[in-house]
Amino acid sequence: MMKEKLAQDLQLLEKQMRWLELSYQQCSSIGIKKQYSIEEFGYYETLCSRYSRGIDFLIRKIFRTLDEYEFENQGTLIDVVNNAHKRNLFQDIDQLRLMKDMRNTIVHEYIEDHLVDVFEAVLEYSGSLMGIMKNTKKYMAKLIG
Repeated sequence: MMKEKLAQDLQLLEKQMRWLELSYQQCSSIGIKKQYSIEEFGYYETLCSRYSRGIDFLIRKIFRTLDEYEFENQGTLIDVVNNAHKRNLFQDIDQLRLMKDMRNTIVHEYIEDHLVDVFEAVLEYSGSLMGIMKNTKKYMAKLIG
C-alpha cells in the first residue's frame, strides 16, 4: 500500500518537475531585466507560481511521504526538512529555508512592481529546487525498486 503511494507521489513529482523546468527554460532565455514586456512578465509570474507550488509540494507532500514510508516520526516541518537532509536530498538546510522564505515572499506580494524584485532570486532558486527534486526522484525510485 505505501509503495503504491510512493509510486503515485513520484509521478506527481515528475509532473511538477516538468512544469517547473518549462518555466525555468522560458525565463532563463528572457534573462533578468529592468523592464519586462507583458508576455515576459507573464512567463516570470508563472515561474514564481510554479516555484511556490513546487517547494510546498516537495516539503509538505513528498518529504512527508518519505518519512511515512521509512517510519520516521511525523513531526514538524523542521523535522521533515531535517530528515530529508539526513537522506542527502539537499546539502544546505539554510538554503532550503531561504528557498521556503522566497515562496512566502511571492505568495504575499500583491503589487506587481514589487514582484519584479524577486525574479532573479526565483530564477536562481528554481535551478536549486530542480536539483533537489532530481535527487529526491532518484531516492524514491531506489525505494520503489
